[in-house]
Amino acid sequence: MRLFFLLPLLLYPTLSAKLQTSDSQLKTHPRGLGTKLKTDTVRIPGTTQTFLLALLPGGAFRMGGDTPETTHEVTLDSFWIGTHEVRFDEFSLFQFKHLDSDSAATPEFKSDAVARPSPPYFDYTYGRSKTGGYPATTMTQQAALRYCQWLSDKTGDFYRLPTEAEWEYACRAGTTTAYSWGDDPALAPEYAWFYDNSSGSYQKTGTKRPNPWGLYDMHGNVMEWCLDFYTADYFQRLDSLSVNPLILPTKKHSRTVRGGCFEDDVVALRSGARRKSEPKWQARDPQIPKSKWWNPDSPFLGFRLVRDTRKMPKTERDAFFEKVIKD
Repeated sequence: MRLFFLLPLLLYPTLSAKLQTSDSQLKTHPRGLGTKLKTDTVRIPGTTQTFLLALLPGGAFRMGGDTPETTHEVTLDSFWIGTHEVRFDEFSLFQFKHLDSDSAATPEFKSDAVARPSPPYFDYTYGRSKTGGYPATTMTQQAALRYCQWLSDKTGDFYRLPTEAEWEYACRAGTTTAYSWGDDPALAPEYAWFYDNSSGSYQKTGTKRPNPWGLYDMHGNVMEWCLDFYTADYFQRLDSLSVNPLILPTKKHSRTVRGGCFEDDVVALRSGARRKSEPKWQARDPQIPKSKWWNPDSPFLGFRLVRDTRKMPKTERDAFFEKVIKD
């Protein structure tokens, strides 16, 4: 897809093209309203781990608030997105070298050349298991992006984090209500893990009902990193550039996170709710400088994958990650 950068106002033209499908199995998934979404089950090369992506059709939608007066029209190209949050089962393959190998869809991939997360000094699972479908948490945005880069090199496809606009488009799933299930917060326990039902911790992904596009945990469980630099005037910027928008980072903080989490009241789970990353999420990190991999105080934060709808040369992918990663 083509992303229009808002800070600075630059065009990144290499991210648009028609879909080039991989060799993994394609099928359809009920979308609701009489239509279907195409899905792709992807196996990480050299492993038995798989994850599921859904292809979201491009189009325009109203982004931002819960009423027409507080929303802004945004237009997006089509993109693939994970139906579930990235799990420890998958992230561990990147984190631990002994779980990785040179097996890849691209012959130039070498596991020895991969920069991996430093060993954390704390239990980053907060007592949960590293297997069994729990969302990967406590990583910095850079660590999430490095996972995307590793997976891109491993598969030959282009994986990244969703832009803020893509995330909200996926969350709303064609709806214009406060939540993807409607306006009634009393229905939240059917769709989300939040303060009232989470017992104070994140839960396995995909255990609540999905939104109308078959995406799980878009509301609650763990918040999710987006690609954008956080700005309070984001929607004012959209008024001048509203096609595939992306606000490029200029420094480490703050970045946009979306979705709400298991610690939040239901109002924070609204489709249009925004939050920014905070330095205090590394308050207990004794290192100077702070780790570029871990946020010890954010067990409520994970991420979801987006895959671009075309294959991209490694040189272009590397240039993209160089542009969006800031220490």
